Parts: sequence; structure tokens; C-alpha cells
Amino acid sequence: MRRHSRRIFNICYRFTGNRTEAEDLAQDVFLRVYRTLASYRSAHGGFATWVTSVTRNLLIDHYRRTKRDRITDSLDDAMPVVENKESAGRRPDEQALLGELSGQVQSALTKLSPELREAVILRDLQQLEYAEIQTVLEVPEGTVKSQMGVRPA
Repeated sequence: MRRHSRRIFNICYRFTGNRTEAEDLAQDVFLRVYRTLASYRSAHGGFATWVTSVTRNLLIDHYRRTKRDRITDSLDDAMPVVENKESAGRRPDEQALLGELSGQVQSALTKLSPELREAVILRDLQQLEYAEIQTVLEVPEGTVKSQMGVRPA
């Protein structure tokens, strides 16, 4: 699970835009994975894909539970705050640019529908292939590609 913790946290963070909420959700994902590990079947895809599916399902549940709360929030209150962490390997100007870019990405993600947000996070930020996204989202590959604006070859 240590191998997947950063990726799961990143998916949760990109979906929620809130570090604390993402940490809680990532922990919930690992608890759910632990409880449902017996249901994993390698014939249906790799372990990372299965864990991503579990994460997605938990995020959908979370989204539905909190939807009513978001409707009453003002737009300013709903805007995520991107936290910057100090890094010994980056110069301050590089860190500022990365923080600004991260803020722009997070702001853009909040403007997408939940379905498109999922697809963008999985494809562009988590670098999953379309077939893996199809498995995670449980939709035809063509649906994933059309959501992403990919034209048939």
C-alpha cells in the first residue's frame, strides 16, 4: 500500500482541492481496500487499477454526501487553497512557479463536471491509459475518449 499512497492521495486531493479532506479520504480508501481485499481478482485488471477503482467509488460516495453542503457554500468559500511545501531541491522561484501552476490546475479542475474531472485526473495527472480509465470509471473506452475530446483515429 505504501507504493500507492502518494497516488491515491493525489487523486483525492485533485478531486477535493482540500489537503485535510484528501488525507482523510485517502485513509478511508486504504481501510476500504483492506476490508475488501478478498474481492480483488487479478483477471479483471492490475492491483493499481483496482485500487484506483476503489478510490473513485469512495470519491463518488463522498461527492454525493457533500453535494448539498456545496450548494449552500458561496463561490469564494468553495475555492480551494493550494498549500506549498518547502523542498530542499527547488529554488524559491521554481517553487513559486510550481505553486502558481498547481493553483491554476486546481482552479481549472473545480470548474469541470465531476465526470470530466475524474477522467482528466486519471488521464492527465495520473497518466493512466484509456483502457485503464475505462476499467476504473466502468464506462466504454469511447465514452472516456469523447469526454476527453479525443477524436477517433
